[in-house]
Amino acid sequence: MARDHGFDRRSFFRTAGLAVAGAVTPAGVGAVEPVVPAPGVEPANGRYDFDTLPDRIGTDSTKWDQQFKRFGRDRVAVGMGIADMDFAPAPCITRALLERVQRDNWGYLTVPESHVESIVAWNRRRYGLTIDPSTIVHSPAVHPAIIATLRAFNPPGSKVLMPCPSYSGFYSDIRIVGCKPADVPFTVKDGRFSMDLEGLERAISHETHTLILCNPQNPTGNVWSKADLLAVGEICLKRRVVVLADEIHCDFINAGSTYTPFASLPNEAVVRNSITFKSASKSFNLAAAKCAYFFSTNPNYLARIKAWHRDEITTLGMVAHRAAYTDGDAWLDQLRVYNDANLTFVADYIAKHIPLIKMVKPEGTYLAWLDVSAVVEKVGARAKAEEAQKQRDPALAPTTPSHVMESWFVEHAKVQLNPGGGFGTGGGERMRMNCGTSRKMLELALGNLATALRQI
Repeated sequence: MARDHGFDRRSFFRTAGLAVAGAVTPAGVGAVEPVVPAPGVEPANGRYDFDTLPDRIGTDSTKWDQQFKRFGRDRVAVGMGIADMDFAPAPCITRALLERVQRDNWGYLTVPESHVESIVAWNRRRYGLTIDPSTIVHSPAVHPAIIATLRAFNPPGSKVLMPCPSYSGFYSDIRIVGCKPADVPFTVKDGRFSMDLEGLERAISHETHTLILCNPQNPTGNVWSKADLLAVGEICLKRRVVVLADEIHCDFINAGSTYTPFASLPNEAVVRNSITFKSASKSFNLAAAKCAYFFSTNPNYLARIKAWHRDEITTLGMVAHRAAYTDGDAWLDQLRVYNDANLTFVADYIAKHIPLIKMVKPEGTYLAWLDVSAVVEKVGARAKAEEAQKQRDPALAPTTPSHVMESWFVEHAKVQLNPGGGFGTGGGERMRMNCGTSRKMLELALGNLATALRQI
């Protein structure tokens, strides 16, 4: 049996700032006994507290409340799945929202120039990327923009090239537009993933019209080099495949890696054969605010997409996004340090205490891509998945060992992880773990996993 995990979750959230034995605390971030400022108020010492978490339970949180609904409130101690963070928002965002609410006006929104200017300034300031403001198209999220783009370029029944494993949401987008994914698995060496360039080119046929490229890559955490991006871009240009570059995780780059925007590549023809999708939603945890954007240097591509796309965002989403991009640099810079140390802590803990799971620290994102194949073997998850598949509608995505493992980890460790089987070829015996939370929450989850796995 795993350890008894009965505890008051609300109290746990409130006390998540307490010191954790053996935890790695990044210098200059957080404190052992933090004084939490009021919402929207900057900390007096300039140091943001990522150890103390707001209580997300009872807020209809997908990461927490939805998992209680799926598995039972007493069966999930730690939600480590859906890719949003547990941290309190940047004070500049809360402050801007509070100020806007006081205006008490919720009529139609005309997007102000200041919002577009904040997007241009952020990309120039952070990444040296120059974006023509007239090429920016607004969207409530990246998904509607990608769906519109697929409809613009992919006739029903055609194929979308997918280096994989890749974000499960892309597969939903492809299915919605009536197309098919053409999976091209990464090559793997010593736990590190690489593009299979020859495999990509072999997979392209007359039915292949687009490629979805995720950088940094979700779920593997790869930050693709300029050489990687150029090689992929040149193949796609030669074979007339349009590149959809999802760079929503680009603000989370870990030590030793460098993010290269696809739109900054030195080959202008390659860049013109692409559309880039971005948002502050991952960086500042604004998924519910519904505000994103895309752009391209190719006016013909933009015109084709706009024929399928409704250009609109929410008022509060715009306010939050603009505040993040205008005044959120310091908060994000400290969070990046904290996140990097989180991932180091998780990788080290797993290596020392959970030998049945393998993990290589990602180059970007706040997501850990766990190899649980040894656990799959131990608990007979392959046979269970095959049996479950016999009862499943063949039109639906197949049941993989990872889907069996999601329930197994909940039952034995009270930890909910995302099954890797939804991320395409190569994910069937892997799990995705969201590390965007406090060090204490990570220690609880890892301790539960270690205790459960020692029993098998």
